[in-house]
Amino acid sequence: MSHLFAVLAATEEELAPLFMPPLAFAGIALAIFAVLGYVVWSYRDVANRHSRKTGGTTGGSADGGHGAGH
Repeated sequence: MSHLFAVLAATEEELAPLFMPPLAFAGIALAIFAVLGYVVWSYRDVANRHSRKTGGTTGGSADGGHGAGH
């Protein structure tokens, strides 16, 4: 059994080096999430920009006045 452990220990290789520091990976991920968060934030309250969605309809019907009837 000790021979097996010796063979496994001898075949263990060094990990491949990273091409940039680990904190740089975290910084890139943070920047991507910040940009995506800004995109989501920019679409806030979009539904209330249109008067037909907020109750300012002149159609007089309960379905929003679009006339589809379903």
